[in-house]
Amino acid sequence: MATYLDRIIAAHRDTAAQDDRRLDRLVDEAASRTAVDPVRGFGAQIQAAATSQGVAVIAEIKRRSPSKGLLSPDLDPAALAMTYADGGAACMSVLTDDAFFGGSSSDLSDARMSCMLPVLRKDFTVSGHDIADARIMGADAVLLIAVILDDAELVDFITLASELGLDALVEIHDEGELERATRAGAKLIGVNQRDLVTFEVDTDRAVRLAPQMPAGVIRVAESGIRSPADAKVLVSAGYQAVLVGESFVTANDPRASVAAMCSLD
Repeated sequence: MATYLDRIIAAHRDTAAQDDRRLDRLVDEAASRTAVDPVRGFGAQIQAAATSQGVAVIAEIKRRSPSKGLLSPDLDPAALAMTYADGGAACMSVLTDDAFFGGSSSDLSDARMSCMLPVLRKDFTVSGHDIADARIMGADAVLLIAVILDDAELVDFITLASELGLDALVEIHDEGELERATRAGAKLIGVNQRDLVTFEVDTDRAVRLAPQMPAGVIRVAESGIRSPADAKVLVSAGYQAVLVGESFVTANDPRASVAAMCSLD
């Protein structure tokens, strides 16, 4: 039986297969975007924030999720981005998948234009077109989910992202994927504590994988992080950044929630 993740990936693969735009032209367009709108260093900002305040908070803009449904019916990407910046977030993550998460490229563009935070395009990247599109819409980093990509794709996509000035956050879930990400040359690795098949959260996963990561890799913990206490555990395990979505989007006071996470207080 196909899982929810299988259906998501099948839809994205099908869209990619039907995309007849020439990649070389898209890459040129992406490079032209960079000439007038330079990339903001996503990884560099994580390192700077982690050094100055102990943890870099990546605050996510997310309209809905498969497990929780609609999260914020009146979400304004630009307003929320400014709130995150005011709260001290180091970077943003913006969902751009429409069919399953209700996001869009305009959500990312609107969020990025409203503040100076570097932005991760969070989506199911399955082609070079997706990476070029990310830069064209204004992203400063792309998400590469190891479980949905083969080894050659990981290498090729990391390389293309780098050529366009984008950081690539390679998302893993276990030791095997960590080995693959490292072998592919990932410099920015995120451990997703949420199982993409069952959507259950394993809060020990990131802590278990942290000591197995090579030196020099920027470490990001994702999912299931709801409080400064959760973040403290992850920082103690060696993570420089935490990516937080649902708890910020649904908070009564997102600015205060971000500020508390940034201060680990």
